[in-house]
Amino acid sequence: MNSVEIKGLTVAYHRKPVLIDVAFSVPKGKLIGIVGPNGAGKSTLIKAVLGLIPRSSGDVKIFDKSYSPKSKTVGYVPQRGSVDWDFPTNALDVVLMGRYGHLGWFKRPSKKDVAFAMECLDKVGMTQYASRQISQLSGGQQQRVFLARALAQEAEVYFMDEPFVGVDAATEKAIISLLNELKEQGKTVLVVHHDLQTVTEYFDWTLLLNRKTIAYGPTADVFNVDNLQLTYGGKLSFLEKDKMLIQP
Repeated sequence: MNSVEIKGLTVAYHRKPVLIDVAFSVPKGKLIGIVGPNGAGKSTLIKAVLGLIPRSSGDVKIFDKSYSPKSKTVGYVPQRGSVDWDFPTNALDVVLMGRYGHLGWFKRPSKKDVAFAMECLDKVGMTQYASRQISQLSGGQQQRVFLARALAQEAEVYFMDEPFVGVDAATEKAIISLLNELKEQGKTVLVVHHDLQTVTEYFDWTLLLNRKTIAYGPTADVFNVDNLQLTYGGKLSFLEKDKMLIQP
């Protein structure tokens, strides 16, 4: 059974197609990179899959069941730029939000939930910042807190929208280590990613996207010059062998 199955996914804004007939399936326990130029619809794809924006057409199944936003099976890490970091809450409370799917909205977290949330913070190296207001954290620290919230959901499938953007090298290393740990536990992780230099290092499978599926499959098979040129067009240049540069 595939963990994620997407068929004929089309999204349009003001009748202008943003995604066109996107289809792919994700085997369980894989780390998937979603790669493409700005405006290719990468973030739109995740939001449409999760029901955060309407789909014009298409079907989404998680473990062979139609996806519901109430599902406890799916975790989500949004782009940092889409979050109101001035909201008056601390890091621990943010992580506890990941438990609401298990608790229900009207139940208070138990001591066990708090202890588990602290374990999640510990996994991302943020235990000492548990009581710190999120607005007082650095960009990398904020991203770690949101990863801890996703861990607290105890999901089977994770969607992450550019988790490496705006973080330092140490945080990037910590994030990829965590993603590999999730994969080793049999979890499936789909990541919107922009750095072409690390795709072959980070991801088992890759989706090359530019409004429609350009190529999809094991990274070693699809991440090549021909497919990248189809995806990025004239915006992609090669400085030397295996070194790629996206031109503005």
